[in-house]
Amino acid sequence: MLDVLRMLEPHRMTRVADEVGMNRRASAWVAIGLSLLIGQAHASADIKTLARDLEHPWAMAFVTDSEVLVTERPGRLLYLDLASGTRTPVTGVPTVDARGQGGLLDIELHPDFADNRLVYLTWAGQCEGGNATHLGRGRLTNDQQLADFETLFIATPCVRSTKHFGSRIQFDDGGHVLFTTGDRGERDRAQDLSDHNGSVIRLNDDGSIPEDNPFVGQNEAEPAIFSYGHRNPQGAAQHPETGAVWIHEHGPQGGDEINIPQPGENFGWPETTYGREYWGPEIAPDNKPGTIQPLHHWTPSIAPSGMAFHNGELYVGALAKVHLARLTLDGHQVVNEERLLQDRGWRIRAVERSPDDRLFVLTDQPNGRLVRVIPQAR
Repeated sequence: MLDVLRMLEPHRMTRVADEVGMNRRASAWVAIGLSLLIGQAHASADIKTLARDLEHPWAMAFVTDSEVLVTERPGRLLYLDLASGTRTPVTGVPTVDARGQGGLLDIELHPDFADNRLVYLTWAGQCEGGNATHLGRGRLTNDQQLADFETLFIATPCVRSTKHFGSRIQFDDGGHVLFTTGDRGERDRAQDLSDHNGSVIRLNDDGSIPEDNPFVGQNEAEPAIFSYGHRNPQGAAQHPETGAVWIHEHGPQGGDEINIPQPGENFGWPETTYGREYWGPEIAPDNKPGTIQPLHHWTPSIAPSGMAFHNGELYVGALAKVHLARLTLDGHQVVNEERLLQDRGWRIRAVERSPDDRLFVLTDQPNGRLVRVIPQAR
């Protein structure tokens, strides 16, 4: 069996091991060991650095093909003109709690931005009892101000922690805003429906609760929750063909996941996971009845952050394994995976597609970069 598995690509090993009678966890560890033997597929890409000296940039949103808004985790929002190279600080940004993993996080434009100029932000902000992931919006003016900025939602309860805020924002086809929250480093929160943490939150664009949210009218469940059992999701993107919102989330020691949030569904953390405790022991079985299995998982962890669909493939940034993953899909199934930019040593925090269908990444460094990436054809 070992000789057969050696000849296969790493992404196919788990499936073959299952077919020869191993359980899911054993097959995952076979995949780990043999991937180390045969290596990961690597691919080449051309790059062009368009901005430097960004302080821990976290997210970007393209206003035009050559103008982009970039968040920096310490609490700044920049307006970058890629054609001229100028950058302008945007005023009116909320005060953030920039400790640990906290600070100014994601940014997303309203689907009707061309008409209403609304910009959405998530951030770690202080609140009674600690801090929390916040969602708010303001109107971008011609002089780069977020006018009339308002906080739309706070993921309660507030927690005294600097970990696992999430948080990515994505609109769906119905104009609802979805954003992710982490479990704040207190894993049982992700299974508590009276707690917003460890969930995907779904709201109307004004911050109100949609009437068709799955837990509306249920006692002891927060009506803003769309799906739950998530550990720390830091990637979200809308599939260009199906319109479905995809997310990915950090596992512990292994078990990073790609998922498609579904209304009312439990994605398992921490009651089921492919990851292990950082000191080694198993956390939970990897396939608990009543929970949703991931579409794809990484074991060992790559620490995914940021994701975008581009030219029919899915691109995911990796913080720990310092690369850009290019995933080839067959429907919902990942059929091939390659690693780009691994020789650069960059922690890739965000991945975005511009309106003119070019691919960009942000590197998470004190002197981070905004980089255009042109993946070479196979």
